[in-house]
Amino acid sequence: MDKDELRAWLRLGMTAGVGNDAARKLLACFGSPQAVFEQTEAGLCQVVSPKQAQALLTVPNELAVQCVRTHQWLIHQPDTHTHALWTLGDAHYPAELLQLADPPLMLYVMGQTERTLGNAVAIVGSRNPTPQGAQTAEQFGEALGAAGLCIVSGLALGVDGAAHKGALRGGTTQAHWHTVAVVGTGLDRVYPRQHQTLAGQIALHGLLISEYHLGTAPLAHNFPKRNRIIAALGLGTLVVEAALKSGSLITAKMALDLNREVLAIPGSIHATQSHGCHALIRQGAKLVENAQDVLEELQLAPQQQVNLFANALGADEETSTDDTDHPLLTHMGFAPVSLDALQARCGLDTAALQAQLLTLELDGAVGRLPGGLFQRLATA
Repeated sequence: MDKDELRAWLRLGMTAGVGNDAARKLLACFGSPQAVFEQTEAGLCQVVSPKQAQALLTVPNELAVQCVRTHQWLIHQPDTHTHALWTLGDAHYPAELLQLADPPLMLYVMGQTERTLGNAVAIVGSRNPTPQGAQTAEQFGEALGAAGLCIVSGLALGVDGAAHKGALRGGTTQAHWHTVAVVGTGLDRVYPRQHQTLAGQIALHGLLISEYHLGTAPLAHNFPKRNRIIAALGLGTLVVEAALKSGSLITAKMALDLNREVLAIPGSIHATQSHGCHALIRQGAKLVENAQDVLEELQLAPQQQVNLFANALGADEETSTDDTDHPLLTHMGFAPVSLDALQARCGLDTAALQAQLLTLELDGAVGRLPGGLFQRLATA
């Protein structure tokens, strides 16, 4: 788009008090953002309230700065990926988002913009998962990615980041994004900073999306709002770990409101991160134990299920191990356990038990939890 069109879109999006719903009504009536700002106050009042009409006639203070910032971002195209701005009605704008009550007026995107979404599933969960939860999210991301699905999540710490990493490792298709990260900041910054490298990898094989203008800081109220985009892009939402009051349950509710499937992985009754998943299951969410459960619930094409089985069999042949070779793992089970409780089960003295736990932890078979608890990790 040229500078005048870009300025009109940004002005419409930045006008205080004019949300996505009012903006859509204005575009439906007048045809384009430029035409909106050619109207008189009386003409605008035929579509929006007098207060909104007055706001539309006032140029936002930061408009000039935002126009320069956005124009420079759009013309600076890296060698490995693309920067773009998709507006409502653009051919690239994801059709899935049009089912929202308030689809974003504009989407800032960064990544492989020539690819498409394909079949997708959202994976969400705790920012502070148990070691088992983080590993589970990564394994599901990899397995579902290998089956040809795009994994949609929010680039947050914990489950989100693990799901993105798994999808990048498992994804094979070149026609669709391996993973999509929907963020709550402007795309000219990465939040959290720890995911700077991960964001770059996503741009190489997938897409980062934001409805927020460049320069937008990580404001708390933006993250629950962006969850509706995560829910809308997926055929269903898989919750790996979530507390009873969490953004993940908000995303699950949004998925239900959009008639999407909601799936949840059960966990230990002792882990607060599992209580939200258990609540979802009691309310009718699909209980999921493996990636095949997800494919069956989403009623995806048989070929994708074949792909999943083929990859799973290949992995089994290459990495087949028997955890029962180490008796301490059998004593642990999969629920978090304290050192004293584990010692009572296995009968080892404290020094020997701690030495074995350290060895298993270094091997990736055991995770250490807050409060002096330990948890056995499933093998990949």
